[in-house]
Amino acid sequence: MATDYDAPRKNEEDLNEDSIEELKARRSENAQPAVDEDEAEAAEGFELPGADLSGEELSVRVLPRQADEFTCSRCFLVHHRSQLAYEEAGQLVCSECAA
Repeated sequence: MATDYDAPRKNEEDLNEDSIEELKARRSENAQPAVDEDEAEAAEGFELPGADLSGEELSVRVLPRQADEFTCSRCFLVHHRSQLAYEEAGQLVCSECAA
């Protein structure tokens, strides 16, 4: 809640004199209006898990592992050589799995 430090301060007598009507009026002034959203329209953008994607086609070009890349023996992801943390018994481990 924002505080106006330049406003005159009330002492305890002034605070006790506030009527219930004034307090209710202040509370209603600070109330936020409710968001009016159409549920059907909002639900159109969501994809349910297990949805039928058999008609979809992927258009991703897959490249073979390059000479400067390796496959981590723990997470099985392909990383650049700069991500190599260590090699143990011929098993390459990336820096993410080594952490």
